[in-house]
Amino acid sequence: MASEIGESADVVAKIVRNRAATRDIAQRAGIGSAPLCVVCGRGSSGHAGVFLRYLVETRLRLPVSASAPSVITAFRTPLMLRHALFIVISQSGRSPDLVAATRSARAAGARTIAIVNATSSPVADEAEFVVPIEAGQEHSVAATKTVIGSMAAGAGLVAELAEDRALRSALDRLPDRLHRALALDWCKIADDLAKASAVFVAARGLGLGSAREIALKLSEILRLPSIGLSAAELQHGPRAALSSRTPVVMMRLMDETAATVDALAEELREQKIALHLCGGPHGSLPWLAEDDPATDPITMLVPAYRMIEQTARACGFDPDRPPRLSKITETF
Repeated sequence: MASEIGESADVVAKIVRNRAATRDIAQRAGIGSAPLCVVCGRGSSGHAGVFLRYLVETRLRLPVSASAPSVITAFRTPLMLRHALFIVISQSGRSPDLVAATRSARAAGARTIAIVNATSSPVADEAEFVVPIEAGQEHSVAATKTVIGSMAAGAGLVAELAEDRALRSALDRLPDRLHRALALDWCKIADDLAKASAVFVAARGLGLGSAREIALKLSEILRLPSIGLSAAELQHGPRAALSSRTPVVMMRLMDETAATVDALAEELREQKIALHLCGGPHGSLPWLAEDDPATDPITMLVPAYRMIEQTARACGFDPDRPPRLSKITETF
C-alpha cells in the first residue's frame, strides 16, 4: 500500500499526458442533447463517482444520478436512458453488476464511457468509449493509486467536455502536488484514533467523495467504524452522536463551501470535539498552499492514506491484506 500511494503522482502524470485521447472521446461522445448523467461504481470507485458528480453538475450543469445496478441485476428493470451520459468507474472491470448495468445503458441508447484500470475487461468491452487509468497492477487489497487515478481521469474527462482551461491547468499541476503531499504527516490523528469508538470524516461538495473514501479506508484497514458525510449533514442528526470518543476529520476547500466548513469547525472546537482540519487559515493538519478546489480533494487523499497505512502497521495490522476481504469483489 505504501509503495502504491507513492506511485499515484506518476499515474496522474500519465493520465495528463493522454489528454488528446480523452479530448477525442469527449468530442465523439458529446453532451449537447444529454438530459442527464448517470454515474455507476461501487466502493472506492463509487467515491470517485461522488467526486465526479459534483464536477459534472458544476462544470457541465447536467443533473447526475447514482446508478443502482441491482435495478438491472436483481429487479430486471431496464432504465430509459436514451441520449443520457452513462459513466461507469471500475478498477478491475469485472464485477458482473457493473457489466450488466453498462450493457443495459448502452442498449437503451445511452452514451457509455468506462473509466477503468483494466482496459481488457468485460466492463470496458461493454462501453462505447474507454478512458484508461493505466495505474498498473495494484497488489494491496486497499485501492489507493487507482482511486486517485479514477478521480483524475474523471476530472480530465469533464475538463474536455466543458473545454475548461482552468481545470486542465489544475490537472497539469496535480502530479507535482501529489508528489509533495507525500511529505505531509497526518499521524497526529492516530492518537485520537487509538481511543476512538467511531470516526466521522466530513467535507462538502467536491470533497465529499474523498471524505467517504477516507472513512472507508479507516474501516477497512484500521477496523474502526467510520462514516464519511457532508459537513452540512454533520450539522443535523449525526451531530448528536459526537462525543470525546468520536474524532472528526474534516477537509476544507477554497470554494463556495469554505465559510460553512469554517463555521462548523469553530463550533466543534467550542464543544471540545477532537477535530482534525485540513485546509484554510485554521487548519490543524499539515497542508500545501491551496490550489484548485477541483483537484485539492484528490491531493488530500495522499496524506490520509499514508496516515492510515502507518497507523495500521503501528497497531500490528497488515494494511495490504485486511481480514475477510479480497481484491476483486464480484457483486451480482
